[in-house]
Amino acid sequence: MRIVITGASGNVGTALLRALEPGHDLVGVARRVPDRAAQPYSRAKWQPVDIGAPGADEALTEIFAGADAVVHLAWAISPAWGDPPMARTNEGGTANVLKAVGNAGVGQVVCASSAAAYAPEPNDEKVTEDWPCRGIAASAYSRGKADLEDALDLFTSAHPDVAVAWMRPCAVLQRRAAGEFTRWLLPPALPPRLIGGRFSPVPLWQGLRLQAVHTDDVAEAFRLALAQRAVGPFNLAAEDVLDASAFAHAVGGARVTVPKPVARTVARAAWLAGIQPLHPGWLELADRAALVDTSRARLVLGWAPRYSSAETVQDLVAGMRRKEGAPSAPLASARPGLLDRARTLGRGRPTRQSQA
Repeated sequence: MRIVITGASGNVGTALLRALEPGHDLVGVARRVPDRAAQPYSRAKWQPVDIGAPGADEALTEIFAGADAVVHLAWAISPAWGDPPMARTNEGGTANVLKAVGNAGVGQVVCASSAAAYAPEPNDEKVTEDWPCRGIAASAYSRGKADLEDALDLFTSAHPDVAVAWMRPCAVLQRRAAGEFTRWLLPPALPPRLIGGRFSPVPLWQGLRLQAVHTDDVAEAFRLALAQRAVGPFNLAAEDVLDASAFAHAVGGARVTVPKPVARTVARAAWLAGIQPLHPGWLELADRAALVDTSRARLVLGWAPRYSSAETVQDLVAGMRRKEGAPSAPLASARPGLLDRARTLGRGRPTRQSQA
């Protein structure tokens, strides 16, 4: 197959390049092209395209021409101020990709949505793919993925001849994404080697519960969907659900119970001051995100996760402690020096674009 992958240099894209069998003709689309000589990026031909830029649909139409399938992974999650606006990449970029798919006559699309698109489930029961995708109002990421679901519904209605599948994973983690998650999650003044230390505090509120899924397991689901020309949505998650104690144990630190309103207030003040990069909307998403049932992926795709949620968190934390990464801009190792940390702290404003 000739497969074009948008966002191929990111977390899932890197794993998908590793997972796809030899013999495919792979084309990677990325705003910042990775090291073409390094594995797994050497497996693909690369096209430097900012999918949200004006006129990108025309460039993408040329790239998609003759493709058997397009995998749409490109998504801005927590962009820095110097990156393109989040809505331009996510909403505008997705519109450009889908328009180009239709114009180029591509017969198969596999897209990355998210379990964050779901409305909260008040009883903490695992939801199936027919649960409403209304998102969580306090999370820009959640709202964006709910909007993506609407765009996919419109596209499938307008193009019934195209096989469209989309994945709804929960938190997608791996050690190769450690640099990216370090930049998204950790205060600049905190050395990554302290994460997961025996006495490192892990502040969490009572009632927290979450799922995770390893990036390699997500990539396998995409591979299966491509091979089977699957259609429709698929939930992806490891089976175990982590409560606050289990999550703290997986991270490796000491749990400190903090009331959620206090955590939210402190996180917001620290984010506004640029002390830490995590927008408080992510805490709301972590607290209210629906748990997902993965029966459809298992039955239809034959998919089964190899990693538990706990093992997945442990893998990411190990990578963060060792400052691991990959030779692409999104996944590059986070190695800020003392001067870089001091400059960041001295800004007195958020280090990331607003997630409100």
